[in-house]
Amino acid sequence: MEKDITKHYSNGEVTIVWKPNVCVHSEVCFHGLPTVFDPHKKPWINAEGAGTQNIVDQVKRCPSGALTYFMNKEVTAAHGTEPEITAESIVEPLPNGPLLVYGNIVVRDANGKETHKNKVTAFCRCGESSNKPYCDGTHTKINFSDKS
Repeated sequence: MEKDITKHYSNGEVTIVWKPNVCVHSEVCFHGLPTVFDPHKKPWINAEGAGTQNIVDQVKRCPSGALTYFMNKEVTAAHGTEPEITAESIVEPLPNGPLLVYGNIVVRDANGKETHKNKVTAFCRCGESSNKPYCDGTHTKINFSDKS
């Protein structure tokens, strides 16, 4: 069973919350705000790399929900209680990538075995995943395109 890892990065006003086990490596974060999200650095998130509003706007674009945020003053007002982060039921094809399903779902395989998923599930659209029906990132290696 995977460990449920959650990491926090703060600039004093906003805290970025990253759940690596939820990440589908869409690269939306670092293409949109490379001064904050840089996978070539350790740690890869620099909460001081941009203003709070730019960070909030970019984190909201995370298609998987692996990146979320909360405003520190709201947590202080709630006596240190972080907000619960939930996902709606949404289906979204990522350009040239997987089909993302946000929310609670049940996946039934060909033998009738059911797997309960929550938060976000990335399904393969390229047909080359070694973990079908789930995405394993192979679409990037084979340059999968919606136009092909």
